[in-house]
This record gives sequence, structure tokens and C-alpha cells, in this order.
Amino acid sequence: VQLQASGGGLVQAGGSLRLSCAASRSIPGLNAIGWYRQYPGKERDLIASITSGGRVDYVDSVKGRFTISRDIAKNTAYLDMVSLKPEDTAVYYCRADYTYYEYGTPIVGAYWGQGTLVTVSS
Repeated sequence: VQLQASGGGLVQAGGSLRLSCAASRSIPGLNAIGWYRQYPGKERDLIASITSGGRVDYVDSVKGRFTISRDIAKNTAYLDMVSLKPEDTAVYYCRADYTYYEYGTPIVGAYWGQGTLVTVSS
């Protein structure tokens, strides 16, 4: 399975962007999709997630501004970002966590998409 992240770009402060994370096929045992962002020289931090059951969660810094969603039929997750701030400038990654069973043995793993750069100018 490959994840393709897209939708980054340059936007002015207060603007909006939609990021997409498309999987090459459906993911068996999918647990959740997460969006992460990474600042230069820093680790990737989870900022939004959606479980297979549809439960969503956000870090405080993006609550009320970012919305994570998914289109199961398209094997795609989205991150809608509004009221963007210069501090949102980062590389954004998506990740899909899964658990499935082979002969009763759990197989746990994750797929990462490549990063997409979001730049918010002041």
C-alpha cells in the first residue's frame, strides 16, 4: 500500500488549504489515519486523527481550524485547514495505522505518505 499526500502550497495568513491522503488500495485492519506535521529540525507531531469508527481528535493548536475527514470509497483522507497562521508552516505527513491477524497472530504496522509542504505567509 502506498499513501500519496498532496495539497500543500503557499497561502497567505487567514487562508485555507485542503490536504489529501490517498491510499493505493483499501487497507486491511485499518485502525486510524493521522495527520502529522514536522518543523525543521523537529520530530513529527500528530495533529489530527480519525479512527475507523469515525472518532476524530485534534491537538489544541489546530482545534476549530482544522478538520479531518475521510472518504472510504475513495480510500482517501483529508485535512481541511482554515484560518491558517504562519506557525502552521511545516511539512505535513499522513499515516495509516493497521492491525490484522494471520493465523491468530496480530500484524501491527503503519504506512506513511510522503510529506507535503505548507507555507503560510504573514
